[in-house]
Amino acid sequence: MNKYRQFVITQGEKYIRKLEGLFAQYSLVGNSTFFDCQQFDWAMELEKHWKIIRQELDGVLQDLNNVPNFQDLSPDQYNITSDNRWKTFFFYAYGLKAAHNCQKCPQTTQLIEQIPGMKTAFFSILLPHKHIPEHRGPYKGVLRYHLALKVPHPATDCQIRVNQDYRHWQEGKSLIFDDTFPHEAWNKTNDIRVVLFVDFIHPLKFPLSLLNQFIITLVSLSPFVQKGKQNLEKWNFQQKH
Repeated sequence: MNKYRQFVITQGEKYIRKLEGLFAQYSLVGNSTFFDCQQFDWAMELEKHWKIIRQELDGVLQDLNNVPNFQDLSPDQYNITSDNRWKTFFFYAYGLKAAHNCQKCPQTTQLIEQIPGMKTAFFSILLPHKHIPEHRGPYKGVLRYHLALKVPHPATDCQIRVNQDYRHWQEGKSLIFDDTFPHEAWNKTNDIRVVLFVDFIHPLKFPLSLLNQFIITLVSLSPFVQKGKQNLEKWNFQQKH
């Protein structure tokens, strides 16, 4: 990461941290590490159709060698992953639609496009014995969703920790959490773990909801996000030709 990008991130995070104290007061869904998924009707709808999504995922996994590593698309992720064991099949990245991928998984695309405030969505694929070290997300204005699609056994060897709370994925079931808490994930098994990974706008009361939308728009225009979008567009172009 160059010095300018690091400066932008550092300065932006400094001001954003000052705002985060307001989120507990203005949140419409509470303030915790993990959230009750029953609060989100769309999450229940995705669970009803998880086998459809899994079927399209299986097609993607047949060509896994052509699925990029996370850091290939977002170089800022090199501080948490630098090997070939975290693959990402993007549908949306900060509002940019990966049309080629969406065409491959039309039913999944249709379902994720119904998620209120969806900003980013992809299949997150952890290969065997992959550990994502502790890190934290940059902004509390979005929440993170996981729909477990392929979970190896034993469950205790394939988990996520958010702050001091541990969860393991269950196929067809949802997890929603605040990724600004320190968190890590690991797959200690000999098989692949896959979730549908979605970042969506944190439901907030007015007027913080408007400020949040403004900040998210600014973030989407930032140099490091624009670079990620360029990498995704380049990858999509290569897949088409």
